[in-house]
Amino acid sequence: MTAHPLDVASPPIGRVDGPRPRAAVVGANGFVGTHLVPHLVGEGFDVHALVRDPLTLRPTDHVMVHGVDVGDTATLSRALAGSAVAYYLVHAMAGGDGFAVRDQDLARSFAQAAADAGVGRIVYLGGLGHGDLSTHLASRQEVGQLLGSTGVPVVELRAAVVLGAGSISFEMVRYLTERLPMMVCPRWVNTPTQPIALGDLLAYLRQSAEVAPGIYEVGCTDATTYRQMMDTYALVRGLRPRLILKVPVLTPALSAHWVDLVTPVDATVSHALIESLTNDVTVRDRERTDAAFTVRPLSVAAAIQAALDDQATWIGASLFDRGHGLADGVYTDRSSARIHPGDVQPDGSVRGLAEDLDDAGGSLSWYGLPFAWLARITLGHLFGEDLRLGRPDAVERGVVVDWWTVENRQPEMLVLRSIDWFCGEAWLGFRVSPDEPVTIEQVGSLRTKGILGMAYWWLLWPIHQFAFRAMVSHRRDRSHRIARRHRRRNGAR
Repeated sequence: MTAHPLDVASPPIGRVDGPRPRAAVVGANGFVGTHLVPHLVGEGFDVHALVRDPLTLRPTDHVMVHGVDVGDTATLSRALAGSAVAYYLVHAMAGGDGFAVRDQDLARSFAQAAADAGVGRIVYLGGLGHGDLSTHLASRQEVGQLLGSTGVPVVELRAAVVLGAGSISFEMVRYLTERLPMMVCPRWVNTPTQPIALGDLLAYLRQSAEVAPGIYEVGCTDATTYRQMMDTYALVRGLRPRLILKVPVLTPALSAHWVDLVTPVDATVSHALIESLTNDVTVRDRERTDAAFTVRPLSVAAAIQAALDDQATWIGASLFDRGHGLADGVYTDRSSARIHPGDVQPDGSVRGLAEDLDDAGGSLSWYGLPFAWLARITLGHLFGEDLRLGRPDAVERGVVVDWWTVENRQPEMLVLRSIDWFCGEAWLGFRVSPDEPVTIEQVGSLRTKGILGMAYWWLLWPIHQFAFRAMVSHRRDRSHRIARRHRRRNGAR
């Protein structure tokens, strides 16, 4: 019997004292790659991130970014040199028709480059599936075969839907469930699937640097269907159960266009994925995986909850980096106000702003437009909210300010997260801009909850535009008044 190319033995790569081992991540700016790179750094690796456009990633400690075309074998080989392990996270679906041929060409180039560079092993994230597969799933498994064709040992992880904010599959489930209390769906909603939590997948990928080469199937503890997954999402999110009507005549091709109307995900990728939804993608050999890995995956419900919790944490941590508009179920609005020139100090700080932020809460006048906030509180009462004013002794991380929790507090930065809003979770942040000209930046984000939350955002959008500009101008003017008061006092002395 001929050995599968993935079954060639190679030494494991564990944590060792001394120099950090090097890991290359190819496709480091994709959904999984952007999470895997910091995960590997935290696990003790130096990471070389390989992307087509190096401007899409920022080098950091222990991360070097290379601009490389995977089809350029010679250049790719030079970028892979010295890597103990290379993670292959590339797929060509976003390029549209003919992606399977492009996937094969890129896999051959990478396999040759890895062999030429002396890479210790390849770790590849492929797709679950058995029997008569869709073009997408068949391509994923063909790529696994090609990666091992030059003799470099390969660990192939086969997974289905990745449950994490930003994953195309997860976002399809999110938008369909959040936006449609009632759905007319095709037969594929009853197709068995076994998704995996993003955190569990990252742990599997990390341990793939150490396990014996071969194919491993990974997924949550329980199998489900897309219909059940939408029901589970609704339950975890606190939404009413969705009414789902199955229509046998609605083909995957027709349903893809229906998904286009309802969800804002990338249509090119989603169409290829929807074609695969007729395939059973469940784990059939968990014993082999459990024997090789220490990961014990979450259930589907726990994985969805983890995805939502992780996203909420990330929104608070990266609020000022968020772009204007809708991304991954979150609407963001940005505004700014230029500082009075006399209030900018030589070190770039703004006189009066820190004191203004220390005075947050306890009065609607602090926000500006108190009548608008009073109307918002009144609206909330109609939906069971009980928003009350309240100011702590000190505005610091973790305390409650009015109907917010303080998520981040620095001398000239404040990030607040809403408590128990009927329309979803909201974040409101203020800071001094790091760029010229010096401004006060204000960012507001809302992760809407259900159709009511989306209606709230869009119906109040014109009001938000006016209110946000007024609020940030109010921050600037309050800071200016505080600074002027201090200057008068110092002048009187």
